[in-house]
Order: sequence, then structure tokens, then C-alpha cells
Amino acid sequence: KANGMPELHKLTPPLGVLQDRGFRVALVTDGRMSGASGKVPAAIHLSPEALGGGPIAKLRDGDVVRLCGERGEIVALVDAAEWEARADAVPPPAHVGTGCELFAFMRAGADTAERGGSAMLAAAGL
Repeated sequence: KANGMPELHKLTPPLGVLQDRGFRVALVTDGRMSGASGKVPAAIHLSPEALGGGPIAKLRDGDVVRLCGERGEIVALVDAAEWEARADAVPPPAHVGTGCELFAFMRAGADTAERGGSAMLAAAGL
């Protein structure tokens, strides 16, 4: 919904460099990747999206996040009161002049990932 889910696969080389320098790195996003995460652990296509009321909108720089692939869980290790008090992140500005604005109505009406993300099916009530 935010920006049409551009390919995030370009992020993996710089994240891999950080890993090579001793940093603990993982990618957590409601965006998409084509499966080319390489050696970087990745939790992708999180749903609901940040703009759909998903908890990923409350994550902040410095938060420690626990990923469990077996249970399919992502848990932010943040004090519960602080978590509840946090506002959602501000959505990114609209892209103007790159053609993305032509499909803003589709992003605005997109259904959840669990339902296929289709704006057409959502509008039809299917």
C-alpha cells in the first residue's frame, strides 16, 4: 500500500557487508523480495502491512526484534506500555513524476496480503 512494493533485493549486498564486519543483521519488512536474500535472514511480506494497521509500523531504530521461523513469530522486545503509546510511523511521501502516481488508486484500495493484495478483487467484495 505504501509504495507499490518495490524490489528490496538491492539491500542484501550492503547488509551482507555489515554482517561481514561483525554486525548482527536481519531484514524485516512488509515489502517484497524475489527470494534472493542470500546470507541475510529475512522476514518478508509481513502482514498486515504498516499502512494496514500492522505492528511493523511501531518499530523504531534500535528496537531488538526476535524472529522465530518455526512459529512464524516476530516479537519486538519493547516495554508493553511504551509499545502501546507509540504512534505508527509516518507513511513515505508519494512518488511524483516516476509513474507511480498513476497507480495510487490501486495501492489505496489494495486488499491484505493474505487475500492476495488485489485492489480489483477487494473492490468487487470477493
